[in-house]
Amino acid sequence: MTPEATFRLYLNLRGKGPHGYPDAPWHNAVLLTHQEVQDAAEQARKLGLPALYYDVSKTWDSLAALDCIVKTTRHNARILDAGAELYSLVLPWLYLYGYRNLIGINLVFKRPLKRGPIRYEYGDITQTSFEDNSFDAITCLSVIEHGVDTGAFFKEAARLLKPEGILITSTDYYSEPIDTHGQKAYGVPIRIFNRGDILSMLEEAHGYGLELTGEINLDCQEKPVNWKKFQLDYTYAIFTLRKAEQ
Repeated sequence: MTPEATFRLYLNLRGKGPHGYPDAPWHNAVLLTHQEVQDAAEQARKLGLPALYYDVSKTWDSLAALDCIVKTTRHNARILDAGAELYSLVLPWLYLYGYRNLIGINLVFKRPLKRGPIRYEYGDITQTSFEDNSFDAITCLSVIEHGVDTGAFFKEAARLLKPEGILITSTDYYSEPIDTHGQKAYGVPIRIFNRGDILSMLEEAHGYGLELTGEINLDCQEKPVNWKKFQLDYTYAIFTLRKAEQ
């Protein structure tokens, strides 16, 4: 059995999909309620997509990223998951929808790894070795809150994206500041971005030619995400940027 066939078998044993296409148009949004988490998880289940059963909330932004990429690119598109982990959902899901040019980078990978056609390798999302204009889409889900220089990140993403390419970013969020009690995770202070932080980031991105693909309402009241280890409650924000046509 070829590596690709083995990988497909592995995915199909975890899920049965896909059965149809996602309907997750929240490409620029805040996760508002616990019900939205459950609705996203149920949609993924009906599609037959493997999921992270120990962190069902991550289905919400991963499904939005999948929906956006499937709707805006072709199967031969080159996709980068910036800050990918082996358990991250978006690249395996894209594989199930026919994508094969899939790369994930993270500082945790000490040597290149392959999972079917997906290549995982060492990489700093603020300074990569890839050529200019080399990706049709980049995802970066729940990464930038972990000590990332967001200005350097947007600058690098703008360099890597082809004209009209898309950058999908999600992050821990709440509209008002949340005290993280000076706690650390992954070796850096925990940060939950607030409304002012997101607006500042969008201005940074604009400076590098990255524009929102739609309006985003940053209001929220519920805190449907719980980081039990640190006793923190918050939510997620996701925003999608398009590189200007050159």
